[in-house]
Amino acid sequence: MRQNQQNQHHPQSHPHNHPPQTILISGASIAGPALAHWLGRHGFRPTVVELAPALRPGGQAVDFRGETHLTVLDRMGILDELRRIQTGGSPMTFVDAEDNPLLHLPAEFAGGDIEVPRGDLSRVLYESSLPTTEYLFGDSITSLTETATGVDVTFRHAPPRTFDLVIGADGLHSNVRRLAFGPESDHVTHLGHYAATWTLPNHPTLRPTTTPPSAPSGPIPTHPTGSTAYNAPGRLASVSTSRTDPTRAAAFLVFASPELTYDRHDLEAQKAILKQAFAGLPWKVGHLLSSLPEADDLYFDSISRADVPTWSAGRIALVGDAACGATIGGMGTGTGIVSAYVLAGELSRSPDDHQAAFARYESLLRPYAQDCQKGGDRTGPFLAPGTKLGLRLRNGLLSRRRILNWMLKAGKDATALPLPTYTEEASPLTPKPSPA
Repeated sequence: MRQNQQNQHHPQSHPHNHPPQTILISGASIAGPALAHWLGRHGFRPTVVELAPALRPGGQAVDFRGETHLTVLDRMGILDELRRIQTGGSPMTFVDAEDNPLLHLPAEFAGGDIEVPRGDLSRVLYESSLPTTEYLFGDSITSLTETATGVDVTFRHAPPRTFDLVIGADGLHSNVRRLAFGPESDHVTHLGHYAATWTLPNHPTLRPTTTPPSAPSGPIPTHPTGSTAYNAPGRLASVSTSRTDPTRAAAFLVFASPELTYDRHDLEAQKAILKQAFAGLPWKVGHLLSSLPEADDLYFDSISRADVPTWSAGRIALVGDAACGATIGGMGTGTGIVSAYVLAGELSRSPDDHQAAFARYESLLRPYAQDCQKGGDRTGPFLAPGTKLGLRLRNGLLSRRRILNWMLKAGKDATALPLPTYTEEASPLTPKPSPA
């Protein structure tokens, strides 16, 4: 896989009597490469800048559910590849301190129709966009100055450049949103919980040790990539075996807390917060915490929600979590894919009037994104109920198949959106048909 500092392969000219527009995208995780893919298909010249020195590997699995998500993936031409590398879902079994199962959630509850590791999805999107996209890794935007004809951009490392448009696809903590729309505190709401994940050496003590002696339909099924989780009021600790390397495991912790003050780039401070929040808990928690000193891939963040009054300002716009995201449970991956498709399509409809394109994009996507986003408000209380009674109620309700089926259907219904169809320009990704 090629991953150069700069890859400059640009499509043919746009059919509107001027050179194709240059569009800078901040963020190379999910929404950024997806947007670059579609912009290239429509004849624009996308550039993606990413702070990380390379694509980020690993990460939690992400999922797509419902016809709308799958239709966009199919139109992108990557649906078959994602089906090939899908995980098969992530079943989850909640247990007590002695590993006795209390609740089992099937693979489709968290995994939707297709679940893939985030790093693998990012790679597929990157490769699909590469023929028409320039990538700048290991860099970031330091200033944005809009003029009558473009946006003057300065970078931490690359020389200054001017682009026709700039799009922030850089997540909940968006740098573009901060530079163009105001401080993060104006747009991001803490939802009362924090989440963390990291990898550690696998060990027999981390694997499930018991199954129920009798369950309504037989023993709770085991799954090599499923997770086992333990709750105390306001806290959840879970562990699962790596999908790609059985010698590795992944820890996932959630805990209730008011908003904390810490340096997002200080891993040692974050490890100290986790140790304090989970100190003294039984089950496998001590083993998980003991692996923290050696963890160099810790992800730690608040469970939060982004709400931006308007998704564009002049020549600058937001897409995905930067515009309307939730840390976990808000179906942000699927929304980001759909949003990228619509934003690029609307720009193709009126390439000479970006403001009209941005307005149409937001009008179509905002209600949809906000409806999907609501799931993030419930994620913390669902994973880590604050009381023993709350834990018993969750376990009891979700043990009823009828309620579980209703929740699965509601999740798919929330992702339904009538998709516009856009006319693509001939490019390396969409060659003109040969004459008959």
